[in-house]
Amino acid sequence: MSTSLASCRTVVNVETATFGAEPPHRMVRADRTDRPARGGVSYCNISYDAEAGEGCYLVRFAPGAGSTPHEHVGYEEFLVLDGTLTDSDGAVYRRNDFVSLKPGSKHVSVSEDGATLAVFIRGGFRTLGENEEVHR
Repeated sequence: MSTSLASCRTVVNVETATFGAEPPHRMVRADRTDRPARGGVSYCNISYDAEAGEGCYLVRFAPGAGSTPHEHVGYEEFLVLDGTLTDSDGAVYRRNDFVSLKPGSKHVSVSEDGATLAVFIRGGFRTLGENEEVHR
């Protein structure tokens, strides 16, 4: 066997990770009246492949920032590493909560106090259109 385990491994420390403004999922940010102002959302891609629609990344929400309204084609699962995140139906996720959203779920999330999540996607997602509603 010529491949080493080290050549197959990615290690990211949340405290020292480099976060950038570009989302690895390339989801288009639509202008929507049912979502708060964006900005303050940054990403650290670990293994997310936009073409395959799967993998994982870290996402950091500044206080008051939120996601784009979207639908999951496959499962979205995430672990809240710090802060809190509120979903469109009012559910509040706190540090150490592990959340699993089924395919077909439509939501938008906001963090009033800021949050960092480890996100695991299977099957990708799509931005909701102007006339599509999120689950409440």
